[in-house]
Amino acid sequence: MSKLNLKCIVPELFLIVSVIYYWILTGNLFNPIAIGLLAVLLYLIFSKKSTLGLLLSIVFIALTLFMVLALISELSEFEELTKAYNNLLIFGTLYLGINLCLGGVMFLKYVKLKIH
Repeated sequence: MSKLNLKCIVPELFLIVSVIYYWILTGNLFNPIAIGLLAVLLYLIFSKKSTLGLLLSIVFIALTLFMVLALISELSEFEELTKAYNNLLIFGTLYLGINLCLGGVMFLKYVKLKIH
């Protein structure tokens, strides 16, 4: 793959890395959810189906927004500002912010493919 092709699939690659990270955290080699997600993402990368890309980007954005609410809920349970609170705030906000940005990029990319 050339640099241009790699640049075009950054959101999908980020999702793949996130799924692999989730898979490692579960500690289970046979994880049907992770296997299914990886299969769908790889299919999307190679097929470039705009409908599937739009569907995945919308689901990705919706789940990320749900996780923003979960982050806010978790942060509200802290009674004092501790190092754990700061870590959760910084890394949670960064990760979810990157997710939202890349979800938007992915959505716009597949909208453009659908239009053309």
